[in-house]
Order: sequence, then C-alpha cells, then structure tokens
Amino acid sequence: MGITAAQVNELRKKTGAGMMDCKKALNESNGDMEAAIDYLRKKGQKISAKRADRDATEGAVIAKVDQDAKLGVVLRLNCETDFVAKNNDFVDFANQLAQLALENSCETIEHINQLEIDNKKVAEIIVDKVGTIGEKIEIGEYYTTRGNGVVDYIHGGNKIGVLVVMNQSLDDTKKSTGKDLAMQIAAMNPVSVDENSVPEEVKQRELEIGREQARQEGKPEAMIEKIALGKLNKFYKEQTLLKQAFVKDSSKTIEKFLKEIDSELTVTDFKRVALGN
Repeated sequence: MGITAAQVNELRKKTGAGMMDCKKALNESNGDMEAAIDYLRKKGQKISAKRADRDATEGAVIAKVDQDAKLGVVLRLNCETDFVAKNNDFVDFANQLAQLALENSCETIEHINQLEIDNKKVAEIIVDKVGTIGEKIEIGEYYTTRGNGVVDYIHGGNKIGVLVVMNQSLDDTKKSTGKDLAMQIAAMNPVSVDENSVPEEVKQRELEIGREQARQEGKPEAMIEKIALGKLNKFYKEQTLLKQAFVKDSSKTIEKFLKEIDSELTVTDFKRVALGN
C-alpha cells in the first residue's frame, strides 16, 4: 500500500524519529501506526514517551466526585478549535454534562446522551450547539469509578482530568494525598496502578520489544530472555503508579510515600482523560 506524507509526518510527531525511518517503519507495518511505533522501538529508535499530541482534538475535560467522595466521573467534551474550547459557555456545558452524569450514576456516553436538560435530550442539545457554534461537538471520552475514597483533579485549564480511588475514606490528609497522586498521574501518565494490573498483552508486547532490542544489540541468545525480563521490570518502575518515583520527592516511590502516611493506604484504581487522546 502507498504511504502518504501525512502518515509519515504523524509518525514523526508521535515518535521524534527521522523521516526516512518513519517511512520505512510504515512500509514494513503496512501503514499500521501502532505497529510502526513498535517497529521503531525494536530497531532501537529513541521514541518520545509523550504521545499526548496524537489525534489533536480540542475540548474541555471535567472531573467530579459526589459529596461522599465515593463516586467519581471524568468526561471529555470535544470540539474542533481552541477558540471554542476556551469559551466559558462551552466549559460550562461540559461541567453541566459531568454533573448530570454524576447525579445519574451514568456508566456510558450513551446513557448521558439520553438524559434530559429542560425536557430535551442531551444528544439533541449537542446537535443544536453544533448548529449554533458551527463546529463538531461530542462527548469524546467518559469514565466513572467507585471506591472508599475518590479524589478528582483537573490540570492545565481543563486539558487533563484525573480520578484517583483510594482504599480508605478521606480525611483532610488523605484528600491532600489524593491530589498529589492525581497530579502525579496527570504528569507521568502511568499505564496501571501496579505490575499486577498491567494488561497481559502490554506485558507480552514489552517483552517482545525487549527481546528484539537485545538481538539488535548482538546479545547472546541465551541471555535474551533475562535481558527482556530486566527491561520489563524497568518498564514497571517507569510506567506503573506505585513503582514510579514521586514527582515531589524522587528519593521515594509512590508506594513508599503512601506507606509513610498510613501503612495500609494504597490506590485501587485511577482514570486519566486528556485532550488529544
């Protein structure tokens, strides 16, 4: 299949790799963007860890929790331009939708779209706003989560929303701790809480990339698996929340930071929604 200049440019933006390397990766992967990224990683290319700019959708992200801090929702309302995204009416509408979803314990976007505001379905109101504003508007992403203590956080002018679920009810100290964790998640974008919650397909993908990198480096075949496992453990330290270094104090992990507050305190879940995902 023919690889377009736009595809090459998109891969360059996502990875920082050279143009010819990106073109070759796309050709080898039949135009599959994710497979091309894996190809570059296997070949030892230095890939940018931050890929938040892909599918650069504008909009506003809202995170909210209920009064008891037991239920949280996070929602992204998409639009086409930054001009609309920063409009107070647009942000107010996103807040209204998130509050409606929270009050009705919505599980899906479809559920939100069927709710009513002033006897009119949300889906119809969105269509009306599209006609008025002249841009495509839609609920692009939505999650809800429950737990003993849920903390919400919005970062960077509604660009990232985070929910953190802790295994204990919240007092002032634990609520503040939850905010610190949410800021960590916003900044570092971990893939899961710990290594046990990393999806199996992600583990296998990282192992295969580690094996191929070791082969590219000319390592003995008998050492390949051990090297790949070492790279996987490094992945856990960098990409799972509890093993990550605490942004506010890199001398300790998040796990250690929590244990210093309460020996039984931990995170059971989190949700992160960002513009451009």
